[in-house]
Amino acid sequence: MSNVGFIGVGYMGYGMAKNLLKKHNVYIFAHKNRKPVNKLIKIGAKELKTYSEIKNIKIDCLMMCVTNTPIAINVANKIKKYLNSNTLVIDLTTHDKNGALKMNKIFQSKRISYNFCGVMGGPVQSEQGILGGIYGGKKNDFTKCKKYLNSFCKSVFNFGDVSKASSAKLLSNFLSLMTTTSVIEFFKSAKKLRINIKLLCDVARLGSGNSGALNRIANKAIKGNYKGYVFSVDNTYKDLNYINDLVSDLPNANKLSKLAKSFYKEASKKGFGNFLVSELIDKEKY
Repeated sequence: MSNVGFIGVGYMGYGMAKNLLKKHNVYIFAHKNRKPVNKLIKIGAKELKTYSEIKNIKIDCLMMCVTNTPIAINVANKIKKYLNSNTLVIDLTTHDKNGALKMNKIFQSKRISYNFCGVMGGPVQSEQGILGGIYGGKKNDFTKCKKYLNSFCKSVFNFGDVSKASSAKLLSNFLSLMTTTSVIEFFKSAKKLRINIKLLCDVARLGSGNSGALNRIANKAIKGNYKGYVFSVDNTYKDLNYINDLVSDLPNANKLSKLAKSFYKEASKKGFGNFLVSELIDKEKY
């Protein structure tokens, strides 16, 4: 069994680490949210309190799934000195347009193989082990990385270098977040106009308005539960900032992403930042 270090066992990371434990020894790092850490320890994960402890373990693969690019860069700069050149780094973080390149440069300075793999899906898919992977890295590292990524990914697609894969991840998020935003406004409009939302969703599912976002939100929202889309307002705003920057030279895409970004910026300013995006359906003042 290989030794896998995992940084960031939050919403998404918990399910990934849980599935890795089926085939690998997993070492998780101290996390501010103790609930997922304690659950993973109960099923066999070992907790490391500091990055320096990694020196005492032969880590074959280090995975990172943190909130944003600045945090990832901070972690990379701190941990790189404790890794050896045989360690395979797989970064699952959603980065800004230059983030993956900066991360690659940090680890290359220590001759450590850096690989990017953005994932598509949510916490449910993460725990079920059916995420989609968007890979970027050296050609001969792809097979090595799949040994670990297959623990929680149904399919992994190789986009070439880390920059292309990181951009592909943002574009994939662009599509899903724009669709999700439309679904949220669809529900809010139906509520305002007092239209039977169950019937309206049944109609939408028969046409091109059907989508993963609609189904993820609708099944619960019809029953008054608005927690179907497990992604926070602040995370959505962060991703749309990254996307808006990526498509700055594409006028229409830039306008669309900027408009959606403004929705979540306003929601965050009103105190809804920690809410799930689907909960905005039930916020009359937003």
